[in-house]
Amino acid sequence: MTAPRQRELRFDAKMSDAEALMWTIEKDPWLNPSGATVSVLDKPLDFAAFRTRINNAVAEIPRLRERVVPGFGRLAPPTWQPDAELDLDYHIRHIGLPAPGSERQLYDLCTRLYEDPYDRTRPLWMFVVIDGLEGGKGALFSKMHHTVTDGMGALRLSEKYLELTADEPVPAEIDLAAVITESLTASEGNKPPESTTPSENLFRSLEHVVKRQAGIAKRAVGEVATWAGDPQQVVDLAEDAVASARSTASQLAQDGNGEPVGSPLWTDRSRRRHLESITIPLDDVKATGRVLGGSVNDVFVTGVTMGAIDYHAKRNVSLAGLNASFVVSTRQDTAIGGNAFSPTLVTVPGAYRSPESLLVDVRDRMAERRAGAGHGGGAMGALAGLANLLPTSVLTQVARSQAARLDVATSNLRGAPIPVYMSGALVEKMVIMGPVAGTAMNVTTMSYAGDLVIGMFVDPVAVDDPADLCACVEAAFQRLLATAQTSPTAG
Repeated sequence: MTAPRQRELRFDAKMSDAEALMWTIEKDPWLNPSGATVSVLDKPLDFAAFRTRINNAVAEIPRLRERVVPGFGRLAPPTWQPDAELDLDYHIRHIGLPAPGSERQLYDLCTRLYEDPYDRTRPLWMFVVIDGLEGGKGALFSKMHHTVTDGMGALRLSEKYLELTADEPVPAEIDLAAVITESLTASEGNKPPESTTPSENLFRSLEHVVKRQAGIAKRAVGEVATWAGDPQQVVDLAEDAVASARSTASQLAQDGNGEPVGSPLWTDRSRRRHLESITIPLDDVKATGRVLGGSVNDVFVTGVTMGAIDYHAKRNVSLAGLNASFVVSTRQDTAIGGNAFSPTLVTVPGAYRSPESLLVDVRDRMAERRAGAGHGGGAMGALAGLANLLPTSVLTQVARSQAARLDVATSNLRGAPIPVYMSGALVEKMVIMGPVAGTAMNVTTMSYAGDLVIGMFVDPVAVDDPADLCACVEAAFQRLLATAQTSPTAG
């Protein structure tokens, strides 16, 4: 096997405005912006070898041994500082499923693990090694806070514990305690953040405000300085943020005929989650895209849209359209870490004449929205600096109201094209649990070893029959792929 690729580490000392926004809204568990992964293995992995690999990854990647230190009154975004009390056994756990160890049991366990909130005083990641799956299989649950990295960065980070062969030698264990000590010594003044006085913390936060981009900085200093004397300005600022958010989401409000769009069935929201998955051959998806004139992502979003329409049709519910989002990556490097993406809103059709016509419609709508997404963080980046000045209760209320407009969030990741291993165990599939974050569901697909694995992470209060929705989506993909095979242009 060739040596693992050495990637650049891109981790800033301060959160970006967008990352700080994700950090703040997570105080409302309905809005959890982070994701997770369930990896199903052909056998239980070697826990000792896996722990050594993660130990070394933590030693090599500073962000994995750092914790968040909030700024003063959110005038400045939080910073990252070395965690002097890092306990590797807290972050790497080993448990077993009760018999019979079905996939349904595995998914339900991983959902509960996902719903457990992070300890916000510790580094923001966790691995749970799971034994006891039926057929002698094993699994790994992993979750990482979105402020650490986005989906693409997380895939690159996974290179630290994935191997190309089952008998990959275990590396020598790095002295993690020595690395942490060195990090603490190198940190600012070798003084833990807790020992800073309130005035020092305030000074640092105000210093950041002064250095921020001119428009937001001027507004922040001016607004915050006068809040105490004029509380109405807090209300005005909130209304400005709401107006901006409404403008951003305006294309989700109605269809071309002025009819309201969005599912009339999927209106409630909760903090609960439910996981389903679908696996389809990647070559069939690529062939369908070539025949019908779309990318893998176009086929993916079309199949999800078809399934959602069919789910409503089974219940005799007509749709003017569905509110959806997809992710445009703005990453320009191959580094590990950081966030570089733009969540982009689109209204997809609520009915279709044929699978071919629906794919063309979805493709064109997404292309139009993608062209306007830009490369500066999109609406999220534009609003984050202003939104971070709002009181948390106002901010989460605004975020809830906007997320509730979305029926489905979608994302598409490119995984390893060949089989990979984890500490001696073959990875059979990886299912992504994408952030639902107040929407009705998140559907994220990742290619792996010739398959497209679709993870449907659903709010079961919004969608009261997730299993049936999954069945509708799977049947829709079968029809979509079959349509391409019988198309006159298939030859």
